[in-house]
Amino acid sequence: MTDIKMPNITNMINTEYVLVVMAGIILYLLYYVFTSQSEFNKNIRSVASVVEDLNREIFYLKKELTDAKTKIKSTNTRMSDEDIYAEVERTVYDMVKPLSMGLKRMEDGLISVEEKTDIRISSLESGVKQISIPTSVHGNDDEKIISLFKQGVGLETISKELHISKAEVEFVLKINKIK
Repeated sequence: MTDIKMPNITNMINTEYVLVVMAGIILYLLYYVFTSQSEFNKNIRSVASVVEDLNREIFYLKKELTDAKTKIKSTNTRMSDEDIYAEVERTVYDMVKPLSMGLKRMEDGLISVEEKTDIRISSLESGVKQISIPTSVHGNDDEKIISLFKQGVGLETISKELHISKAEVEFVLKINKIK
């Protein structure tokens, strides 16, 4: 008989443990639901306060808009032709001024480039004046070169016949505007 009582006590102890564990699980689930609900409620409250702030801001903006509309309607005076002309003139001047300044800078730059170019051309001209025409090219040679070239003789052949360089032959032809 003692054997039979023992399993009953063991069954009771096991049942008690199971009940305690289940009670613990239920308490944990209640705690979890309560904390997640409080976080959810907190999020909802923060969203609600943001929406309320936005609605308040919209209300103030609508009020300012209606005030501005009524102010515009009450102070709507037509500009005179002189005022319109002055405003247009002022606006055009403001738009044209930067362009005018840019054109002035470009003009100054072009004048500077022109001066540099003139200096360069004069130095080149003085250098060209110092170069003399080769002594082997004379008036008679010019006529011979032109005559031979018009007959269809090649530049190399002309230079060999007259004992002058090919460059001199080309020079004479260019001076006389033949080639």
